[in-house]
Amino acid sequence: MRNLTTTLAILLTAGTIAAAPSALAASKEFVDTKDGKPLGIKPELFDTPQAKKFQETGENPYNGNKEASARGKKLFQLYSCTQCHGGSAQGQTGPALTGPNYHYAKNTTDKGMFETIWAGTNGGMGAKGKGLMDPTDSNNGMTPDEILKVIAWVRSLSGGGAVN
Repeated sequence: MRNLTTTLAILLTAGTIAAAPSALAASKEFVDTKDGKPLGIKPELFDTPQAKKFQETGENPYNGNKEASARGKKLFQLYSCTQCHGGSAQGQTGPALTGPNYHYAKNTTDKGMFETIWAGTNGGMGAKGKGLMDPTDSNNGMTPDEILKVIAWVRSLSGGGAVN
């Protein structure tokens, strides 16, 4: 056993063993900002090619897309995000969303910001994800695709995409 442990340590140090597929998959698992538990978002909600790509990669394919950003701005207003985050996501009663300093460090990535918007925070922000915003109405709230457009708009305010 000692020889096996030593051999694995040497191989890992040399970088010759790749991460197991399950470890890679877990890195793209969506987790709740409030408690770190898996979100368990229904796969069928990722119903556009862009949302499916995001589900697989954790990267927002809408970053830099002006049409998607314009729609994201409208959704930001429609879902009353402006009430707390201000009209330009500059912060008001809620924190600024444009960085480079984020209230939740995970929001530097598209995946992290998605998780925060989808399920809300311990700091008072309610969930905006479809079926979570109003638990009595499974149709209320944003789809993953809509949240990605909001994120694209927020990222456009600070000059680009996220650190993924």
